[in-house]
Amino acid sequence: MSDPRIELRIEGHLARLTLRRPEKLNAIDEDMVDALLRACRTIERSDARVAILSGEGGTFCAGGDIEAWSSLDADTFSRRWLRDGHGAFDALARLTVPLIAVLNGHALGGGLELAACADLRIAEAHVKIGQPEAGLGIIPGWSGTQRASRRFGTQLVRRMALFGEVYSADEAIALGLVDQVVPTGEGGAAAQAAAARVLKRSPRATELTKMLINAAEHEESERVVEALAGAVAAASEDLTEGLAAHRQKRPARFDR
Repeated sequence: MSDPRIELRIEGHLARLTLRRPEKLNAIDEDMVDALLRACRTIERSDARVAILSGEGGTFCAGGDIEAWSSLDADTFSRRWLRDGHGAFDALARLTVPLIAVLNGHALGGGLELAACADLRIAEAHVKIGQPEAGLGIIPGWSGTQRASRRFGTQLVRRMALFGEVYSADEAIALGLVDQVVPTGEGGAAAQAAAARVLKRSPRATELTKMLINAAEHEESERVVEALAGAVAAASEDLTEGLAAHRQKRPARFDR
């Protein structure tokens, strides 16, 4: 990893992805967006079968760095900041391995959008969750209306994004924003336990099941359909015959 503020450690079948900018409440700037995308590619090419996402310094993520994006002109903001951020967050949400988010601090704005990428959200008891963007004159730009609506429900997103409601951890679990609430400081251990449960299950079945769930959410329907169809084709005798015919410079015989 070229950006020290995004730390990726792969320990056997477990990937640990940590935001390391505690002095800025782990707010994300353009270089960190690029590093997140690279980290996802590294995870996909590794032996990892589950990933844990957390923030350093008793906080999760304050979202997009206001100083970074507020200095951009409107064209650059839409073409680079929003587009590249979407690319990184989409890559997180579409990891082929389950992603566990440890909300060890507030998840507001882009922090909630980051948490929404996870398959499981574990919140420590002190956290607050919400979407304050409209108070700054901006929208929830990294799929804070789209993916968040698919995963949390449109009415809940309305309450946060339009009416500025902010929820405690206990309120968040009752509303379905998070999956588990643990005492402050115990999020990492809870995530480790959840990861251990994943590692006891079939890696291939887990990967396929996640892909199907994502397709059901319209997260990546096109890629899922093509990936599954491609896997069937790759395992077929037709491919074996087609490649053999190509190498032997003869017509393929599919007439069995």
